[in-house]
Amino acid sequence: MNTLDTYNFAGKRAVMRVDFNVPLDKDLRITDDTRIRMATRSVMKILNDGGSVVLLSHLGRPKDGYEQKYSLEALVARLSQEYGREVQFGGDVLGAEAAQKAAALQPGQVLLLDNVRFYKEEEAGDPAFAAKLAALGNVYVNDAFGTAHRAHASTAVMANSFAPQDRVGGYLLQSEIDNAKKVLDNAERPFTAIMGGAKISDKILIIEKLLDKVDNLLIGGGMAYTFAVAENGHVGSSLLEADKVDLARQLMQKAKDKGVNLMLPSDSLIADKFANDANVDVAANTSIPDGWMGLDLGPDSREAFAVVIRNSKTILWNGPMGVFEMSNFSLGTEFVARAIAEATAAGAYSLIGGGDSAAAVQQLGFGDQVSYISTGGGALLEYMEGKELPGVTALG
Repeated sequence: MNTLDTYNFAGKRAVMRVDFNVPLDKDLRITDDTRIRMATRSVMKILNDGGSVVLLSHLGRPKDGYEQKYSLEALVARLSQEYGREVQFGGDVLGAEAAQKAAALQPGQVLLLDNVRFYKEEEAGDPAFAAKLAALGNVYVNDAFGTAHRAHASTAVMANSFAPQDRVGGYLLQSEIDNAKKVLDNAERPFTAIMGGAKISDKILIIEKLLDKVDNLLIGGGMAYTFAVAENGHVGSSLLEADKVDLARQLMQKAKDKGVNLMLPSDSLIADKFANDANVDVAANTSIPDGWMGLDLGPDSREAFAVVIRNSKTILWNGPMGVFEMSNFSLGTEFVARAIAEATAAGAYSLIGGGDSAAAVQQLGFGDQVSYISTGGGALLEYMEGKELPGVTALG
């Protein structure tokens, strides 16, 4: 893969796929600009070389054509501030204005076009649509790791319109891959993976892959209750994938065969309804009463998980330990985040696997106390599962 450091952009017009899928409030103000800031180094490299940039991104999930709440025009002022220069807005990616403004770009100038997903051809990976996007520049840069697992027009297909030497991976894309490889191929031991979230079915492949890599595998979140039933436990009205109980038993046996410490919660914070104002109690994970549901790690589990994490040298975390969006059920996730920060301070390498885990680490104030926070939960998991990412393979 060609990288930014091996390419001179002087006199070039880069059409660059970024991931500016940032959250906006009801007044279309950016509430978290992390994704904008993560792409800045790549953009500035091109501009400082004497090149110009045409920025392409998606935002949200528009249903059918243009919707103002999904328009990237809301980002123009913030991007102008970020790059220290006026960022032009060219509107519709296939419009005459976009083509004219792109063709007129001078070295050091930036043009932002509107949401590529206003066209259904984007997610369909339509070659004709991709070719039209490619015509906006003479070198292709992909720095959108968060969508690199999608074979969409702007994330993969349009690369085919450029010569191999003119397909370039951005700094963020390269950094994500380097950090994933560090965990997969060069982990210092003990290596601990923490898997949370709702369903085993979402994490089967990554769990199986990790059982060949890790010393400790800590399971939390909703999926823990399927494992509890696999231990012949009773989980009340907790989240349960009944059709995955046998799979949970198989994963537990596989961990035992490989000498991996697969650690399940011993207790849970339970509630009599799915609400922050529910009545709360603590129960053994395998003995949750009828009418009650587990919504977070219990006190014993929090401490036990934290001890293992603090004694680790490499840590991968994907998925919260409970319903952390509700303050009364966020303590398990907070304990894990704090323990990871403490281990990192003591010399461990920690990779936070995007999505809810990344949001939790940032919200809890530990964002600058871990080694790396991935911008792409789904893309990172698929890469670590051994799947090819179309947005990466398209670069050669």
